[in-house]
Amino acid sequence: MIDLKQNEIWFVTGSQHLYGPKTLEQVAEHSREMAAFLGASAQIPVQVVFKPVLTTPEAIRDLCLEANSAKNCIGLITWMHTFSPAKMWIAGLTLLNKPFLHLHTQYNREIPWSEIDMNFMNLNQAAHGDREFGFIGSRLRLNRKVVVGFWQDADVQASIGVWARAASAWADSRGGKVARFGDNMRDVAVTEGDKVEAQIKLGYDVYGYGVGDLVKVVNQASDAEIDKLVQQYLDEYEVAPALKPGGERNTSLREGARIEIGMRNFLEAGNFKAFTTTFEDLHGLAQLPGMAVQRLMRDGYGFGAEGDWKTSALVRAMKVMGAGLKGGVSFMEDYTYHFSASGDKVLGAHMLEICESIASNKPKLEILPLSIGGKADPVRLIFDSNTGPAIGASIMDLGQRFRMVANVVDVVPTDQPLPKLPVARALWLPRPNLKVAAAAWIYAGGAHHTSFSYSVTAEHLRDFAEMAGIEFLLIDEKTNVEEFKEKLRWNDLYYHLSRGL
Repeated sequence: MIDLKQNEIWFVTGSQHLYGPKTLEQVAEHSREMAAFLGASAQIPVQVVFKPVLTTPEAIRDLCLEANSAKNCIGLITWMHTFSPAKMWIAGLTLLNKPFLHLHTQYNREIPWSEIDMNFMNLNQAAHGDREFGFIGSRLRLNRKVVVGFWQDADVQASIGVWARAASAWADSRGGKVARFGDNMRDVAVTEGDKVEAQIKLGYDVYGYGVGDLVKVVNQASDAEIDKLVQQYLDEYEVAPALKPGGERNTSLREGARIEIGMRNFLEAGNFKAFTTTFEDLHGLAQLPGMAVQRLMRDGYGFGAEGDWKTSALVRAMKVMGAGLKGGVSFMEDYTYHFSASGDKVLGAHMLEICESIASNKPKLEILPLSIGGKADPVRLIFDSNTGPAIGASIMDLGQRFRMVANVVDVVPTDQPLPKLPVARALWLPRPNLKVAAAAWIYAGGAHHTSFSYSVTAEHLRDFAEMAGIEFLLIDEKTNVEEFKEKLRWNDLYYHLSRGL
């Protein structure tokens, strides 16, 4: 469902006519070589497209307008091989509505000590040419990522790759659609928010549907479609005997399959990328969608429970950022704590809806009671999650702005088996520890729902937040509560003042 190779980053080099045609030919040759190298890098998941060297304000403006209208272009890499007077860039950069990365590098790795002359110096001026370009970006107060280092180095390629993934998610979000089946869970605050402002700032559009609209499509699923999907379940999972054909609960499995077919058809027909459900609005559905949600998330859809459209959109964005990487992305919730001398831990789970992309083992397909929602027992996939470093993030509407907060965690094996817990789960130690992480999260107003990932990192999320122009706060091993509180106060002042600047 998510193919990052269709996306393009344009490699844009700045210079000027002062140097003459021979030097400009060398600039173009070097730039073409660098773009091809980066495009072939395994760390950069999108196409890198060379563009002709820019030497005039008119050419820069035309290139930026072209980028704006190019469907597959998700952003620019800018680099000044020589000196490129920055006033030339004002008209273009003020019109550019795609993100850009400023690559501060040079064609040669080292100084050729015995051969360097003024011809070499005139050609290789990125050291001060990029500073001139950097000034105009700051003068115009433009959000951009600056990557410094030799273009062939692995860390430079990795940083560009991270930014490319964030830019892909940003492009995916612009014009993305979220379907809400039912409304928010009643009386809940953090899942509410301004959908108009979200579309202005983050690009996605939220559509509301009565659950009856979904039920109509669910009921159209044919027996042949259900038979085919049930066979997929039997092939892919450890299916409880009662759910297998001939078992006493097989009709419940078939009903779960009917719901998945209907939801998938509804989302595909409407070109939606994310969706929500709520256990308070299930009229016409036999059971709360559990397995259907888990499998749709596995295939790249974003999801938020209880009508949480912000988390749904963030799960989708992180699915795009992590496409092709090992680890997975899931909707998640901090559910209960384990206070222990060996380290305070968090058990993350939800009623049903944890994505199997984070599973450490072959999921079990079970049917068990659910003491909420007032419907028939739902089918669901049960598994333990992978272990290792991960991150959980949420976006909140603070009334005057959006804030993203993220916490780096270390997922560990459970201390003991959980034979009676009928949901997928993950157990983790928050960094730096639970006391600091939970306090900082609460001071920041972080939501109880998160998007949780082993493949997406803080750098991905920071790049995405900067593209969106929203606040980003990270809780990790360096976090100190008092310093974090000071940052919150300064950020409140900054974002208040910036609205009038």
